[in-house]
Amino acid sequence: MSGTSAHDELRALVRDAVNALAVAPATSEVRTSDLSIDEELNLHAMGWEAVELVSGYSVFSIPMGVWSWGLGEISAAAEAHAKAFSAATRRLHHEAAAAGGHGVVGVHIERSVFSTHIAVSLIGTAVRPVGAGRVGDEHVFVSDLSGRDFARLVLAGWEPLGLATGASFVYAPRRTIGAAIAQQSQNVELTNFTEAIYTARELAMERMQRSAIDLHGSGVVEVKVLEGPMSFAAHAVGFTAWGTVVRLVAGEHHRMRPSLAVSLDDPAIVFDAATLG
Repeated sequence: MSGTSAHDELRALVRDAVNALAVAPATSEVRTSDLSIDEELNLHAMGWEAVELVSGYSVFSIPMGVWSWGLGEISAAAEAHAKAFSAATRRLHHEAAAAGGHGVVGVHIERSVFSTHIAVSLIGTAVRPVGAGRVGDEHVFVSDLSGRDFARLVLAGWEPLGLATGASFVYAPRRTIGAAIAQQSQNVELTNFTEAIYTARELAMERMQRSAIDLHGSGVVEVKVLEGPMSFAAHAVGFTAWGTVVRLVAGEHHRMRPSLAVSLDDPAIVFDAATLG
């Protein structure tokens, strides 16, 4: 009788073990990500995982009166933009490190310029190698690359280092009375605005490249720009650029060889000419 009881107990233990395989392990950790399913799968395929949705936000004031008519760059606005972006990025690093991430991918960047202040908002998903431990704020990278592009970059032997940005706001020079009258009656180029945009662009791109050099990067990818006159100051133009700084860490670039899922070869069509009659 005791033998039969032991046998039944063993069968029950095995049955419980098998059933347990079909149940997800209980966990108190709930992860949030704005990555698509495809991006999540790409991360897992290379041994990484999403950790948490993190953000950084900062607002910096602009002194009153700086948007009035003047010459050259509006340095107070450019400085406010640089400080707001830096503070938002620093907070994003801190949140990602606190969540256990080694980096942030898919960062959505929103920048708003007002007459009195500049606001910068950064939101992305913290990621890490599966099972990796925590790192400090200074070791967290930030990137606006998608999860898919991040995976391809790493597999090719490169790594993202951080976000680089540059911004400049410039006064468009006043037009002379004669130029204003001439431009009202015919199609002519507004050279004062053209020159202002070029000046703002050169300064902004130089600052973005300088920040990439400070991160010891070898290039900036996925660069995005915003340009044009200010809605509250039509005589001033702005140019902002940002992108992800990258660096080659492998001995050489690993070429990605695509594989065709559908053959592009046309099948040979064979027929008997005699059947045409």
